[in-house]
Amino acid sequence: MVEPVKSLNTNVGKVWLMSGLLSLTLWQLPLLLGKYVDVTFPYIAQEDIVRELVGVTAVDKGNKKDLCPALSPHLQDSPHLMSNDIVALAEEVVARDNQVQPGGIWEPKDCKARYRLVLIVPYRNRSDHLQQFLTYMHPFLQRQQLSYRIVVVEQSKEKSFNRAKLFNIGFVESQKVAKEVECFIFHDVDLLPRHDYNIYSCTHNPRHMYSAVDVFRYHLPYREIMGGVMALQRSHIVAMNGFSNRFYGWGAEDDDLAQRIHQLRFTLTRFDPAVASYVTLSHQSETPAPDRFTTLSQAKENMKKDGLNSLNYEVKKQEERSLYTWLLVSC
Repeated sequence: MVEPVKSLNTNVGKVWLMSGLLSLTLWQLPLLLGKYVDVTFPYIAQEDIVRELVGVTAVDKGNKKDLCPALSPHLQDSPHLMSNDIVALAEEVVARDNQVQPGGIWEPKDCKARYRLVLIVPYRNRSDHLQQFLTYMHPFLQRQQLSYRIVVVEQSKEKSFNRAKLFNIGFVESQKVAKEVECFIFHDVDLLPRHDYNIYSCTHNPRHMYSAVDVFRYHLPYREIMGGVMALQRSHIVAMNGFSNRFYGWGAEDDDLAQRIHQLRFTLTRFDPAVASYVTLSHQSETPAPDRFTTLSQAKENMKKDGLNSLNYEVKKQEERSLYTWLLVSC
């Protein structure tokens, strides 16, 4: 005689909840335990960050303000950003609440900024991300007591998107309006820093700004990665002839940058992953350019002739908007 099969009373909701909590824990585990793909990389410890930063060391004669401290007293010790759920505020609200000057310019009022920079964002068709980025980044940069300008370089629609070429254009054009600045940070619009101690200033060597990012489960997939956010002194950019202008479409332009840095024997700087971690704003993945690896294979031989010295473009419009300097370019 066959015994009847007994049904189990399963709480489906509880199973889903436990499964979700387990997945979230596994996702965060590498960050919480400090386990990264490349544990041999010489990350700069949090207590040593100040020694690596390059900034103003003395105030001009006649300036009544003292230099801001090397580390701002407004920094928060724990990660400020725990998810990518950023509520975008209206431009006029962000400008008013943070006292941003037209062109996306700000500097501290009570002291002379030790660190000055231009933050360059390549852009096309990402208006929601841009507003989230600006809502978050202005107060983030101000807590660090920086003197900064945000420059958004928008590419017109004639050709495929060329991120690296827009970086070159942003570098060249920003020098016309911020001649005294020696530090340039090149920043994707969909990446946000989590920790205030990830100081947005240049270091003695080229700096890759993220050491851990959520989409890679807070790993770095390979040591030479240079995507997302980079901080470079003017001298670094000139020495490596800027970025390549040949990468139309998605992919490999950051690997070209890594090769330029390697050829010049620069030492790459990264901060402790517990500090230099980022979250990514949700977006659809782009289709990789089919010729990207062919273009990348020619990087070494092309570096001296492909970059700032071969840059061609047209500035179609330029405006100092309430939260950023806007350039519409054809390239």
